[in-house]
Amino acid sequence: MISIEEMLSISKNDLQEASKALDKADIPQLVDWLSLKDDNIRYQSFLLLQNRSTFCDDVYPFWDTFCDKLKSDNSYQRSIGAMLLAENVRWDQQDRINDTIFEFIKLLKDDKPITIRQCIQSLGNVALLKPGLNSIIADCLISFDIMAIKETMRKSILLDIINVLLIIRKELKTDEAENFILNALSGEILDKKSKKLIELELQRYA
Repeated sequence: MISIEEMLSISKNDLQEASKALDKADIPQLVDWLSLKDDNIRYQSFLLLQNRSTFCDDVYPFWDTFCDKLKSDNSYQRSIGAMLLAENVRWDQQDRINDTIFEFIKLLKDDKPITIRQCIQSLGNVALLKPGLNSIIADCLISFDIMAIKETMRKSILLDIINVLLIIRKELKTDEAENFILNALSGEILDKKSKKLIELELQRYA
């Protein structure tokens, strides 16, 4: 079984290969380490589980554990829950995300802007893997109150939202989402470079 010392010695560039080489018996240990207070241990555990989830379904059985993290008092745990659920949606043949999505979306009102960002970015992954939820995700994102966020974070969060809407737009176009994007392009939150990139993307999938 992998030790903490062995885990921490894995470099960032080797994470993907290391995650492939994990023994199945290591998975419960890594999930347990997510709850430790040591940032280095829990972050490295998270990265290994996140990478493992992209090609193997043996992290998916901890779905309920990740769901519970969405309701944690700790913002780091809430973010971990959202991101690991989003990665494991690819293995969700039972469509458990259909029940989980509403708890997931509550993070859009989180008191930590970084958690809100990670929630939105994770919703992009859900939209890619479970297009049946695109309407629910889009409706929640276009109703997001960007002005309730502190000014320094508005641009980043607005871009996150638009990036997810652009993913959804390839499968589902709605007048409401189109208007949201157009209003963002005519507003003052985004800079010229960001607006140009969005316009190019809109043209690609016109």
